[in-house]
Amino acid sequence: MPIRLLPLLLMLLVLPVRAEPGLVVVVRQDSDIVSLNQSQVVGLFLGGARHAGSHEPLDQAVDADAFYEALTGKTRAQIKAYWARLLFTGRTRPPRTLDSREQALDEVLGDPQAVAYLRAERIDRRLRVVFELNK
Repeated sequence: MPIRLLPLLLMLLVLPVRAEPGLVVVVRQDSDIVSLNQSQVVGLFLGGARHAGSHEPLDQAVDADAFYEALTGKTRAQIKAYWARLLFTGRTRPPRTLDSREQALDEVLGDPQAVAYLRAERIDRRLRVVFELNK
C-alpha cells in the first residue's frame, strides 16, 4: 500500500459514521404492553399470537421492507406470499397498512391497543419502545 494512501485511510477511520436510524416497535405510554421479545413481535405482525388477541399491529408503507427484513430476514415479497397463503386459508388477516409514518404515530397515540414500528428518531415521551430491531 503506497504511503500517500495512509492519511486518507486514517481520515476515514476517524470520520463519524452516519448510521440509518433503527426501527423500534412502539405502543402508547399507557398501553398494558411493557416489552416484547422477537418471537412475540413476529407473532403479532405475522398473524400468530395476537398478544392476548386485543392488540392491533399496524404496518406502514414507508418502512415495511426494512422492518420485515430486520425482523424475519425475509423480503417484502416473501412476506406478501406468506400472507396470501394465510388469507387463502381464512386463518387470520394481515396488519392494517397505513400510508405514512405520521399516520402510524397518530394511530398509536390515539389507540392504546395499537402497536406500530417507527424510526427510533421519531420516539418521544408519549410512546413506549417495547422492542428494538437490531439493524
